[in-house]
Amino acid sequence: MGIAGDAGLDLVEIQPNANPPVCKILDYGRHKYQAQKKAAEARKKQKTVELKEVKMRPNIDIHDYGVKMKSMLRFFDDGDKVKVTLRFRGREMAHQDLGYKLMQKVKEETAEIAKVEFEPKVEGRQMIMILAPR
Repeated sequence: MGIAGDAGLDLVEIQPNANPPVCKILDYGRHKYQAQKKAAEARKKQKTVELKEVKMRPNIDIHDYGVKMKSMLRFFDDGDKVKVTLRFRGREMAHQDLGYKLMQKVKEETAEIAKVEFEPKVEGRQMIMILAPR
């Protein structure tokens, strides 16, 4: 403690449980500031994964399907998850097999770049599937 006092620095206990306890002579304010800067830098580089949603209908046109697939590929490139929602209206509820076929088509086309996180499941009047980038 005397050496640290003479140097105008602080004596910081690094490992109190060791035998003997490990201490270090340093400027504690500066050490705390650098640790805070390092934590802020780590937070800045962190990527938050968002859940993007693509809505479709069972009788979607070929071109509209292509546009939806292109936006899905863009979302995967950004590292986001995609929730594919297939909405049934009126008599379409009687033809849920068409919805499953469409979901299988989406799954097959995105197989190389995405994995299925949540299999197609009917919830009320809509079918939902969640895809995550590989």
